Amino acid sequence: MELDTFKYKVLPLRSKLQHIAMKFMENEEDAEDVVQESFIKLWRLRDKILTYDSVEAMAVTIVKNTAVDVLRSRKYHGGEEQMSGVESGYRTPGEWTEQQDAVHCIRQLIDKLPSLQQVTIRMKDIEGYEIHEIAEITGTSVENVRVNLSRARKKLKSNLFK
Repeated sequence: MELDTFKYKVLPLRSKLQHIAMKFMENEEDAEDVVQESFIKLWRLRDKILTYDSVEAMAVTIVKNTAVDVLRSRKYHGGEEQMSGVESGYRTPGEWTEQQDAVHCIRQLIDKLPSLQQVTIRMKDIEGYEIHEIAEITGTSVENVRVNLSRARKKLKSNLFK
């Protein structure tokens, strides 16, 4: 793939990739770093990009995996970057701990959902996919996606407040 084709096919995805990165990262700077790193990875894969059915799906997957890698790296290295928000005055240590506990609890509750509901809620609420995109990816109807999403949210809500 030449530079012009890369600019035409990949660079217009920036805003969507930025939005997805923001769902994982705590601030815009980290999300921008994830997007930049993802563009570098996509550039390295430029000769293979056109062999994929969807360049957008590949780019989204790379952003998601890059964000997860960054978060895992922070956790592995003692979480200094995660604590930087606390030190700068945005959250108290108690608030930060409470937020982390809530995220952990919600992830555990999502893991207990039926598999299609898990996939649907993760794709919609975490990865930011639109309902019609989820329907295409999962091979179900748009209405079925809405039903699964609604059921998953109801189960999460009821289990969260138990």
